[in-house]
Amino acid sequence: MRIGIDLGGTKTEVIALGDGGGELFRQRVATPRGDYAGTVETIAGLVEQAERHTGRKGSVGVGIPGTLSPFTGLVKNANSVWLNGKALDKDLAARLQREVRLANDANCLAVSEATDGAAAGEHLVFAVIVGTGCGSGIAIDGRVHAGGNGIAGEWGHNPLPWLDREEESFRDDVPCYCGKPGCIETFISGTGFETDYARLSGQKRKGAEIIALAQQGDGMAEQAMANYERRMAKALAHVINIIDPDVVVLGGGMSNVERLYQTVPGLIAPWTFGGECRTPLRKALHGDSSGVRGAAWLWPA
Repeated sequence: MRIGIDLGGTKTEVIALGDGGGELFRQRVATPRGDYAGTVETIAGLVEQAERHTGRKGSVGVGIPGTLSPFTGLVKNANSVWLNGKALDKDLAARLQREVRLANDANCLAVSEATDGAAAGEHLVFAVIVGTGCGSGIAIDGRVHAGGNGIAGEWGHNPLPWLDREEESFRDDVPCYCGKPGCIETFISGTGFETDYARLSGQKRKGAEIIALAQQGDGMAEQAMANYERRMAKALAHVINIIDPDVVVLGGGMSNVERLYQTVPGLIAPWTFGGECRTPLRKALHGDSSGVRGAAWLWPA
């Protein structure tokens, strides 16, 4: 049995998978925000619940909103800031009396979709979470590629390429929490989409409302959608020029916008070197479950 944990900022979820990937148990509880010791206990408690329910002992993988430094062995870059500077894998291993594997949550998405999802069987998978923030992960032959510095796939904190004048203005006016200007996250996260609409219309609306307005023919909403699609295409073209993945998978709230899969692929090619691109863009097959499933799949057969 494989046990996966998805440690989020507000919710922590556990899943137990059988040998064939079938779901045996799932539970979700509130994350004890700001409480590191409480977080360790919450994860351990969920693992123990899964094992009591199934009557089996399992391997444990955990997806986190950050990464482990290969130099210090401590969590870094987590927006759940109480995790930073902690040896979470070692503390969990001591509590559970077994080895625990950790990976960035976007890398878990990539592993899940490469294992038995929208990119099953593909060699090189680039997976993107576009929700409140914007992260990405890389899987090679179904395994996490974290890189020598532990930050492979940190696409959202690179600058949006080939800025036009409006994007230069957006970059100057909309800061990123990482402290650097013009990050992709500020443009194509769900938050960035809402910010762009507010800048265009002078009104604050939720992403779902803006999308509904665009479907009804509202000009400002349609402009925000067109901006979003163009910016995503440019940002993905940058990745394709560097690693040329076999498939790009989208997860997170904005991945549910169906028109992206019709519009964005055709917008990518002009920004790629040579102007040719047929890289498929697919919606995560496992949806919101992909991160927790990927955490379980950190342990291969």
